[in-house]
Amino acid sequence: MKPELYKEVALVRDVPEEGLRVGDVATLIDYVPHPSGGEEGAVLELFNAVGDSIAVITVPLSFIAPLQSNQIPAVRSLSRAM
Repeated sequence: MKPELYKEVALVRDVPEEGLRVGDVATLIDYVPHPSGGEEGAVLELFNAVGDSIAVITVPLSFIAPLQSNQIPAVRSLSRAM
């Protein structure tokens, strides 16, 4: 089941080129088809801890999952300036 648009999701895989790690939270803002018929993409907006938008990225749909009630957000320093 695909996560709902405009809801927060968690990364389930690292995205090292963006400095992102498993468990980082983003807002799902759109779905995009793969240009050659591969896996659908998820467009994510990332925010810093004070709510400023810091990036918009696209990852494969399999890289995200809806947040669960048994999870809590955490804070860490971003390893790459965006």
